[in-house]
Amino acid sequence: MNDFSDKKLDYKQYVVDSKLRYFKPHATKIEKSFAEEISFSLSQNSKFINPKFFYDSKGSSLFESICLLPEYYPTRTELGILKNLESDLLPFLDEQTKLVELGSGASVKTRVLIDIFTKLQTKTEYFPIDISEILTESSEQLLKDYGTLHITGIIDTYEGGLEFLKNYDEKKNLIIFLGSSFGNFTPTNGEAFLKNIFSTMKSGDLFLIGLDLVKEKNILESAYDDSADITAQFNLNVLSRINNELDADFDLNNFSHYSIYNEIDQRIEMNLKSLVSQSVIISKSNLLLNLEKNELIHTEYSHKYQVNQIKKILCDAGFEIKKMWLDDKKYFSLTLVSKN
Repeated sequence: MNDFSDKKLDYKQYVVDSKLRYFKPHATKIEKSFAEEISFSLSQNSKFINPKFFYDSKGSSLFESICLLPEYYPTRTELGILKNLESDLLPFLDEQTKLVELGSGASVKTRVLIDIFTKLQTKTEYFPIDISEILTESSEQLLKDYGTLHITGIIDTYEGGLEFLKNYDEKKNLIIFLGSSFGNFTPTNGEAFLKNIFSTMKSGDLFLIGLDLVKEKNILESAYDDSADITAQFNLNVLSRINNELDADFDLNNFSHYSIYNEIDQRIEMNLKSLVSQSVIISKSNLLLNLEKNELIHTEYSHKYQVNQIKKILCDAGFEIKKMWLDDKKYFSLTLVSKN
């Protein structure tokens, strides 16, 4: 273990081997515990569960299954765009550009970009940023498949990790935020997120963001309420997680997956619907939860965008748009922007 410090940052470095290391802040702000967050969110008049809690081991596995469903177009559509952008993207990269990813997941789409980088570079540096230490496992598999890849994980918030990289070296970064995760933000929070990203980028850095586009209501609703009920299992699994980790007594048979597309706000609204009037004890949150029949617990928004809206929100955050890619059906977009 070694220390990396400067005037602003104080991180500890953990070296796994010559090609894999990761950094963690010495002093990390105390995040609210799962129990505290659930106690707060389920005590509101409009009850909700933060979608970040979907992703325990079972939830992550179910989401990988969702990505393979015929109704769920975002993953395969974005992957298709990525596979066709090499010639357009290469002129923006050089031998020194680092690949930085906000939330790497299973790294399927990341590999397409690593393929592009390794054609250009004799040594490719990849920096996944995630608050979870899960990135170590996926990193080890990537290193087996790419001989010239070097990985530096940063276990921190997105903003904290990017602030760290801003002071790490003078090399240019291509920061990627793939999938449609940005759509989970409310418009206000999304605007704040983009401005935070902009403020932590160096001049000349690039940012590639995936955004889902507005389309027919039936296509959207089918994508989030599939015929095999995998999305329903994924949604309900968060209650199983609360049962297991917070000693609660949710009866999953008393809930159903309820997802609709709100055309006015251009967003999928995913909820859990209480099928009966019921009371649930969540012991570790010190909460007695009373639910009326048909009462909703909100679990996720997934906002969709028009092309002109994408351009506006990115420009409003200070970015300069370099290139935008759409698939043939105009279902999904990838936009490359810079800070100049």
